[in-house]
Amino acid sequence: MITYSFLQHYWWFLISLLGGILAFLLFVQGGQTLLFSLSKTEDERRLLVNALGRKWEFTFTTLVTFGGAFFASFPLFYSTSFGGAYWVWMAILFCFIIQAVSYEFQSKPGNVYGATTYRSFLFINGLLGTFLIGVAIATFFTGSDFIVNKGNITNQLAPVISSWGNEWHGLEALLNIRNLMLGLAVFFLARSQAVLFFINRLNHPVLEARSRKYLWYNAIPFVVFFLIFVIWTLFSEGYAVNAATGTVTLEKYKYFTNLIEMPVILVLFLLGVVAVLAGVIGTWISPKFKGGIWFSGIGTVVTVCSLLLITGYNNTSFYPSINLQSSLTIFNASSSEFTLKAMSLVSLFIPVVLIYIFIAWRAMEKKRIDIEDVNGDEHAY
Repeated sequence: MITYSFLQHYWWFLISLLGGILAFLLFVQGGQTLLFSLSKTEDERRLLVNALGRKWEFTFTTLVTFGGAFFASFPLFYSTSFGGAYWVWMAILFCFIIQAVSYEFQSKPGNVYGATTYRSFLFINGLLGTFLIGVAIATFFTGSDFIVNKGNITNQLAPVISSWGNEWHGLEALLNIRNLMLGLAVFFLARSQAVLFFINRLNHPVLEARSRKYLWYNAIPFVVFFLIFVIWTLFSEGYAVNAATGTVTLEKYKYFTNLIEMPVILVLFLLGVVAVLAGVIGTWISPKFKGGIWFSGIGTVVTVCSLLLITGYNNTSFYPSINLQSSLTIFNASSSEFTLKAMSLVSLFIPVVLIYIFIAWRAMEKKRIDIEDVNGDEHAY
C-alpha cells in the first residue's frame, strides 16, 4: 500500500534527481564563461556559442521543472524561500532571462548592440547563475533566517504563513563562507564539464588542445572547493527531526550519520565522485579519450542527487531555519496526500520525457560540430 510517507519520500527523490540533472546541464553556463578566454578568433567564438546554443534550452527547461516540482510537491518551501529569499531567486531568474535573449538576438539583423554585448550577457549568466544556484542550495545544509507560523493563515488582514527574519531577503547567504564554497564548487564544476563537452563535441584541434589545458585550470579549484564544503558539512552540526514529535534539534555529524545509516546513498555518492574524477583524469591521461563528459556528467547527477537526499531523508530538515522549530521537512512542507498521489501518476511520464531528450540530443549531435557547420547553417546563432 502506498502511504503518505512513501509519497513524501518519493517526491523528495524526484526533486533530488532533477537537482542532479540540473547540476550536469549547467555545463552550458560554464561554457559561456569561457567564450572570451578559450576562443581567440571570431570563428572560434561562434563555434563555441553554437555548440552551447544547441543545449541551452535543456538547462532552462530543467530549472523551470525543478522549481515547478518543488512548488507542486513542497509548496511551503516554495512560498518560504521564493517569497522570502526573493533577491537571490530574482537574481538567478534574471541571469537566465538574459541568457535566452542573448542567444536569440546576438546574430539577428538590426542588432544595434553588437554580438559582444549579448555574449557578455551570456558570461554574466554563466558566472552568477552557477554561483548563486550553488549558494542557494548550500542553505539546505547551513540554514536560513525565516519564521513559519501556520496559524497566520486564519489572519484575514495578513494571512502570511512564512516571514523572513531580516531585510536582506536571501542575500545574507553570501556572508556564509560554507555557502560560498559550494557556490564556487558549482561554478568550477560547470566550467570543467564545459571543456569536457567541447573536447567531445568540437571538430577543432586547436580548441580541443586548448580545452585540455583549461580543464586543469578549473578541475583543480572544483575539487578543492567541493572537498572543503563536503568535509565541513559532514563534520558539522545538522538539523535532526524527532520522528514522533516533529521537534528539530541540532545534531553533531548529522549528515555524516545519514550517509552511514543509508549505505545505498553512501555507495552512490562515492561512485558519483569516482565517476567525475574518472572523466577528468581519463581526459588528462589519454589525448585520444573524448568521453570524459559522460563519466563526469553521470557522476555529477548521482553525486548531487545523493547530497540532496541526505538533506531530506532519515528525519532531517531539508530547509533548516535558525529558528529551529520553523525548519521545513518533507513531512511538514509537503502537499496533501491526494495531491502527491495525483502528481505521482503524472510523474510516470518522466521516462518518456527523458527518452525524448535523449533522442533530441542524439539527433543534434550525429557528428562533431565544426565551423563549416556553423557557417552553413542559416539558423546559427
